[in-house]
Amino acid sequence: MQSIKTIYKIGPGPSSSHTFGPMMASKYINEQYPEATSFKITLFGSLALTGKGHLTDKIILKTLGASKCEIIFDMKTPVEHPNTMIIEVFDKDTKIAEHTFVSIGGGKIEIDGKKGNVDPEIYPHTKMDDIQVYCNERHLRLDQYIDEVEDSDFDSYMNQIFKQMLKTVNTGLKKTGVLPGSLKIDRVAHALHQSAQSCNDIQDKNSLLLSSYAYAANEQNASGGIVVTAPTMGSCGVLPSLVYHFYYDQNYPKKTIIQGLKVAGLIGNLIQTNATISGAKAGCQAEVGAACSMGAAFVAYCQLQNNEQIECAAEIGLEHHLGLTCDPVGGYVMIPCIERNAVAAQRSVDAARLAKYLRNVKKNRVSFDMVVQTMNLTGKKLPIELKESALGGLAVVVPEKA
Repeated sequence: MQSIKTIYKIGPGPSSSHTFGPMMASKYINEQYPEATSFKITLFGSLALTGKGHLTDKIILKTLGASKCEIIFDMKTPVEHPNTMIIEVFDKDTKIAEHTFVSIGGGKIEIDGKKGNVDPEIYPHTKMDDIQVYCNERHLRLDQYIDEVEDSDFDSYMNQIFKQMLKTVNTGLKKTGVLPGSLKIDRVAHALHQSAQSCNDIQDKNSLLLSSYAYAANEQNASGGIVVTAPTMGSCGVLPSLVYHFYYDQNYPKKTIIQGLKVAGLIGNLIQTNATISGAKAGCQAEVGAACSMGAAFVAYCQLQNNEQIECAAEIGLEHHLGLTCDPVGGYVMIPCIERNAVAAQRSVDAARLAKYLRNVKKNRVSFDMVVQTMNLTGKKLPIELKESALGGLAVVVPEKA
């Protein structure tokens, strides 16, 4: 299993698989073929079906040069992976290269069937059950286990992630107006935050604050702003909202929050390793479901729950998102994505609270590893219409224009 750094990346929204991944593919082409004079890019599957709403074409044009590119949206040719693209490279009239890229989620790409910029496998375990046994034998907390494995600059890297999460939320809270695209959706994070300030009920206030932070991060993502994959850009509001809330409203120490982010990253890493974090491959259960699982583990860690309780929280967070479809209206990462992140942030808190007391009264029959396996199997059963294609679900029921 690779470093947790592969889970947390900083980049432009609105989609780690549809924006960040194609950007990385385009950068690879630029680096390999500086002499190229033009490019022909063919997008397939989900990249073709929802690429416009995810700004796939715009990031490619920006990276390779708009005057050099011809982009084709091929919605008919079947491909093995839904996030497949081919880039043909030309020097004047002569084709000098052709590469097939697959955007596998979280900003990662495969190039001609091989993983690009392969990160080393550094974790000795790939299952939560094995990690729990290892930690129990050595009396380690999950964050101590992570620190034992990761390299010397990991703390510095996580500090950057922490800062960007706060910055993304803070920037989004200050913005008003309408999000880009044909849906004409109003930004509401600022208004939600103002509403929270006037709440007399502390529970309502905290709930509204948390929601406003999730909206802020996701509205930044939807407008192409800089966000953190956690584990993807479509689910980039869950963890940052919790981080912002726990740091500024609940006054948790920075060190505790960063260690909690590490534990959340371990959960995301296990999901990525044993299943997928791609909405085009397994639906939104793989994105917001995974983010809720990570968020629940983060909350449980910050609240000083033990390793078994943290696992239980993560399991609850993912289990109750099983089967969640990815059906973006108009192909934009807006409806239902933005609100879904706010709901998942609330559920992260609830999952951690439930786990805290459940583990005191009964042994959990459903392990985290079992739920990850189930999510993967469920994702394979979901029809293409419900996996980031904008061909089913809300995408065909909700009109694009009000």
